Amino acid sequence: MQLKTKQRAALSTYFFLTGLCFATWASRIPTIKDFFNFNEAELGTVLLSMPISSLIGLPISGWLVSKFDSRFPLIVAILFLTLALTCIGFADTPFLLVAALCFFSFSSRILYIAMNTQSITIQKKYTKKIVGSFHGLWSTGGLLGVVFSTIMVKYNIALHIHLAIVAVFIAIISLLVFSYTLKKDKSTFGNKLIFGKPDPFIFYLGFLVFFAAICEGGMFDWSGVYFKEVINEPIFTYGYLLFMASMAFSRFYSDRLMDAIGLEKTYIFSAVLIAIGILLAITFPYFYPALIGFCLVGLGTAAIFPMTFMLAGTSKKYSPGMAISIISTYATVGMLIGPPLVGYVAHALSLKNAFYIFVFAGLLFIPLSQLFFKHQKTKLT
Repeated sequence: MQLKTKQRAALSTYFFLTGLCFATWASRIPTIKDFFNFNEAELGTVLLSMPISSLIGLPISGWLVSKFDSRFPLIVAILFLTLALTCIGFADTPFLLVAALCFFSFSSRILYIAMNTQSITIQKKYTKKIVGSFHGLWSTGGLLGVVFSTIMVKYNIALHIHLAIVAVFIAIISLLVFSYTLKKDKSTFGNKLIFGKPDPFIFYLGFLVFFAAICEGGMFDWSGVYFKEVINEPIFTYGYLLFMASMAFSRFYSDRLMDAIGLEKTYIFSAVLIAIGILLAITFPYFYPALIGFCLVGLGTAAIFPMTFMLAGTSKKYSPGMAISIISTYATVGMLIGPPLVGYVAHALSLKNAFYIFVFAGLLFIPLSQLFFKHQKTKLT
């Protein structure tokens, strides 16, 4: 087996495990909401702690990618992430829950930067696009996480046992494949954050992932609650399950879609699917229409992050790691605003009405992507 194939397989494993870890937590949010008897606004406030702690990781992640090969922060972060997942399961007070979520989010921030930095470097070894497949495996791991969570919910397995089982599994596999990860990928240029006038290249890409984070993060955090409280489905993970399944399926074909219709049209196509999917779930708040709607949202959100991170890796001003770190900050702010905002609007109006936020955020991909590609064409003329 070629070295680049081993490196791709190892990194694919980390994307898969990270998706599994995140979906395990996100799919049990309704369980946590019931355990602490949170209302929507209180849950939104608790969720607010995650993007705040992730923002703290910005200067640290930037420093790590400039000082070390990405494999070092990758393995440390994923082990910390499994510890944090275990702590979430054992948290029995709101304070301990928030502390565990902050630890979870902070570790996730470092891990995502390290993984995406490796993905951009490995992409350069291939002539065809492969970044979408990494994110497809993240979604596949997430899909497995939701399936396992559905089984745990169905058989009333305690939350702390469920989360601990997943954490131990992820830690063991992470250590087993670590030796095959990409080595000596520290960039020799663009590792310092430059303050001053915003770079339009980074600015537009940043806002694309900002609104993608609102849509994707909102679905992660609220789809289970929507199915439980609006659709009145006791096995509340069904909507999240189909959302993750459609996202995983689409991400494996997103590279081909980008090649077939181009990046510019892919953003427009994604925006339309998200808007139609959410509107379907809002207009017809019943089991099957909502399932179909969530499926369309999964198809629509799938390509945004891999496509935007791939574009970030072509920055002339920053190294891939630093560019991804900066753009991820916009995504973190999206996470900071989106899911808590849904909670507050849901508490004031209703959860169904709060989902209009995703329609608005999804449609904004169209003007923002048009501005980005217009800027790129202007630079070439």
